[in-house]
Amino acid sequence: MTVPPTCDPPRPPPLAGVRVLDLSRLLPGPLCAQHLCELGATVIKIEDPGAGDYARPAMRELVNRGKIGLTLNLKCDEGREIFFQLLANADVVLEGFRPGVMQRLGLDYAELSRRRPSLVYCAISGYGQSGARRHAAGHDINYLSRSGVLDMTGEGGGPPVIPGFLISDILGGTLSAATGILAALVEARQTGRGRFIDVSMTDAVMAHNVLPLAEYNESGSVHARGTGSHTGGAARYRTYAARDGRFLAVGAQEKKFWDLLCDALELPELKPLHSPDDARAPDVERLLRRAFATRDAADWLSVLEPLDCCVTAVRSFEEALRDPDFRSRGTVRAPAADAPMSLGLPFVVSELAPSAPKAAPRQGEHTDTVLGELGFGRDTIASLRSRGVI
Repeated sequence: MTVPPTCDPPRPPPLAGVRVLDLSRLLPGPLCAQHLCELGATVIKIEDPGAGDYARPAMRELVNRGKIGLTLNLKCDEGREIFFQLLANADVVLEGFRPGVMQRLGLDYAELSRRRPSLVYCAISGYGQSGARRHAAGHDINYLSRSGVLDMTGEGGGPPVIPGFLISDILGGTLSAATGILAALVEARQTGRGRFIDVSMTDAVMAHNVLPLAEYNESGSVHARGTGSHTGGAARYRTYAARDGRFLAVGAQEKKFWDLLCDALELPELKPLHSPDDARAPDVERLLRRAFATRDAADWLSVLEPLDCCVTAVRSFEEALRDPDFRSRGTVRAPAADAPMSLGLPFVVSELAPSAPKAAPRQGEHTDTVLGELGFGRDTIASLRSRGVI
C-alpha cells in the first residue's frame, strides 16, 4: 500500500518523549534499543568505565547509532545514586545480564519499580529468569539446538547446518523484547503502572515453532531433517543449481505457481505431482534438477520472473546490499563517501522518513553532558571520574 502524501506539518516520531536506559551489550539488547531510538525514543547507553560494551567495533557501530553514551560504575554507591537520578525520568530499562546480576547490584525490577512505578523493565537472557537453566551460559547455536530448530536444518541424512542468520539473537533477543516493551509502554501510559518483561531467547524461538507443531499435532511426529515440506523434502520448495553453478530458490507452494513452473521447464507431466507421495518425490526432484541444469541462472530468471511463480536467485549478501528496493525503502542505508553502510528499521512507518545514519557514541562520549543536565558541576564530574565512578 502506498501512503498518500500529506501537506500537514511533520509529525513527531511515534516514541518521541520516551526515555530508555540501555544497559545491554553485544547484539540483541543494543539492536532492540536502537530500533526504539529510530522510532523517536531518547536512548542512553550506559557502560561501565572499564571494558564497557565489548562488541567488536563494526558491530558496535551498527547497533548503537544515535544513542547517548554514558559511563557509570553501578557497583559503587555513587554510581547507583546517579542511576537512580536518571531513573526518575526514564520510561524503560533494558538489560541483558544473567539472572541475578541486577538483584545483586540492588537494581532489580522490584527496587526500580518501587522508585518508578510506571517503569517498563526488560531483561533479555538465554533461558529466562526462571527454570532450571536460567543461570546457564549459551549462544545462538545453543538456543537453536534446545528449541529443536537446529535439528530441522540441513540436508536429509546429513548433519545439522548452522543458519547464517542469528535467529535466536534477533528474533528472540531483539524483536521479542521490542514487542514486549512497546506493549507495556502502551499500558503504562494508560495506567501509570509498568511491567517486567522477561525475554528468553530460547523461549522466543520455541514460541515461533508453528509449522513443526502443526505437523506434530496432525500426525504425532515431525519429518526428519531435510524431509519436511519447508525443509527440503518437497520438490516445489527447495534450491536448484543452474548450469553456471548459481542457485535458484523455488517456492512454488501453491498449485497455480507449480503449474506455471512446470510449463516453463517444459515438464507439464509433473503438474499432477504438486504434492507427490514419498515414493515419487525423488523422481520429481531429479527431473527438476536436470531441467534447471540446462541453462544459466540469469537465463532462467529472464523466463521465470515475468511468470511470477515464486522463483528467485540465491544472492550473496553483497548482492543483496545493492538491491534498489532495499535502498529506496531505507532498509539498507548507503551514505556518501567512505562512511560504513548501515541497516534501517525492519518496517516502514508512515510519515517517518528514514533519518540519515548517525554515529554510535564512543564509550562515555556524553557523560559530562548527561551529568551536567542532572546538576553536577565540572569539579564534581572530574572527581567522579578520578575515582572510577564514571
